[in-house]
Amino acid sequence: MQEDLMEILCCPLDKHELDLEVTEQDDGEILTGTLTCTECGEAYPIEDGIPNLLPPDMREESPA
Repeated sequence: MQEDLMEILCCPLDKHELDLEVTEQDDGEILTGTLTCTECGEAYPIEDGIPNLLPPDMREESPA
């Protein structure tokens, strides 16, 4: 995911802004991290460069 995507992303639950926490980045591409809603505090994972913005009850946990 590119960081400039943050300009258009918002929390799917309440439409507030998201804070970005980058765990792994490669050549400007965010590979892993977390997007956290500034209002409700819900966290959305970024895995393999793809933000998972599904509501928590619709996310499928992947086995470790």
